[in-house]
Amino acid sequence: MSDPQETPRDLPPAEAEGPTPLLRVEDLSVAFRSEDGVVQAVDRVSYDVEQGRTLGIVGESGSGKSVSSLTVMGLTRSSAATITGRVLFQGRDLTTLGAEELRRIRGNEIAMIFQDPLSSLHPFYRVGDQIIEAVRAHNDVTRKQARARAVEMLGLVGIPDPDRRADSYPHEFSGGMRQRVMIAMALCNDPKLLIADEPTTALDVTVQAQILELIDRLQRELGTAVVMITHDLGVVAETADDIAVMYAGQIVERAPVHDLFAMPRHPYTWGLLRSIPRLDQPRDVELVPVDGRPPSLIGLPDDCHFRARCPYAAGCCRPGMPPLGQADGAPEHWLRCTMPPERRETIWGVLAAGGTPREAAEAAGITAGTGEEAA
Repeated sequence: MSDPQETPRDLPPAEAEGPTPLLRVEDLSVAFRSEDGVVQAVDRVSYDVEQGRTLGIVGESGSGKSVSSLTVMGLTRSSAATITGRVLFQGRDLTTLGAEELRRIRGNEIAMIFQDPLSSLHPFYRVGDQIIEAVRAHNDVTRKQARARAVEMLGLVGIPDPDRRADSYPHEFSGGMRQRVMIAMALCNDPKLLIADEPTTALDVTVQAQILELIDRLQRELGTAVVMITHDLGVVAETADDIAVMYAGQIVERAPVHDLFAMPRHPYTWGLLRSIPRLDQPRDVELVPVDGRPPSLIGLPDDCHFRARCPYAAGCCRPGMPPLGQADGAPEHWLRCTMPPERRETIWGVLAAGGTPREAAEAAGITAGTGEEAA
C-alpha cells in the first residue's frame, strides 16, 4: 500500500500562482482500518475549485470520488479513519476545525446533494419542515420566515404549487421531484460551494436533463461553485468546466473539459471514453468496456495502479508510481502516466478513429499487453 508520508507529494494545481480558489484540496489521503487491513480510499488527491465554476469528478465505483468529497464535508471523521493533507475553504483548513465549528460551515457555506433522495429525506416529516429545519439551523429567523424561505426555494427549483407541496411527505413526490427538494434544501442558505454526488442516479434521461439544467441555472444565478461527482462522462461534458478522472483513490488526469475530450492523455480515460456510445458511430458498433477490474484498495501496489489493466503497459510502463505532473507542457492539463507524448498522440488517434488497443499499440510501435501479461 502506498504511504502518503513516504511518497512524493502531488500538489498540482494547488501550488500554481494566481488568485486563491474557493476550495483547495492539497495532498488529501483517507484510509480506513478494517478487519482485512487498511483501505486506502483516497491517495494524495489535489484539486482547486474556483467561485462560479464546476469541477466534474469521474471514475468507476470505488475510485474514491464520494469519499474525497465526504471528507471535504467532514463526514468521514471517525476513530477508524486516518486523514492527512489539507482542505482549504476560503483559506481555512477544514481538517483542523472542531466539530461545532465545522457544523456551522456544513449546510451553510458548503452543501451537499446525496445520490439517493428517498433515503436522504426523513419519511416521517413533511418536506417543508425539513427545509425549515435546515434554514433555522443556520439563521436566527422565526418559523414563519423559515417557511417562507422553504416555499421560495421549492418554487425556485420548479416544484408547482410550492406552498401546498411544502406540506407533502417525501413518498408523495416522484424521484425527480424528490431530487429537486434535495437541491432546494442544499441551496436554502445560499452556500458558496455545492457538492452534488451522483445527482441524476436512477432518474430517467428526461428528468436527468431537467435536474442538470436546474443545477446549471441556479449556479449562474447564485454564483455557486459546484463539485459534480458522477460516473457518466456525458454529464460532465454538459455541465463541468474542469474534469478530474479518479482511479483507485488517485487523480490520474485533470484538465479543462474541452481539452480532456479533445485530447485525453491517460489510458484509463481512453477506456472510459470508448465505453460510452457516440452519435457519430453506426448504431451497431459495440461498446468496449475497460478490461479487468479495479484493484483492491487494501494493499495497493507501489507502482501505477492502472498498470494491471493498461493495454500499453508492456511496452511503456516504467517501475514506480508516476507523479501527477503537467502533460506535454500543457499548463492546465495534469497527468499521472509515463508514456511518451508522441506515443500518446498516435494511440489516441487510432482509438478515436475506432481502432482497437492492439492496433493502436502497433501503430505506436509498442507491444500490446497489460502489466499482468508483462509480468
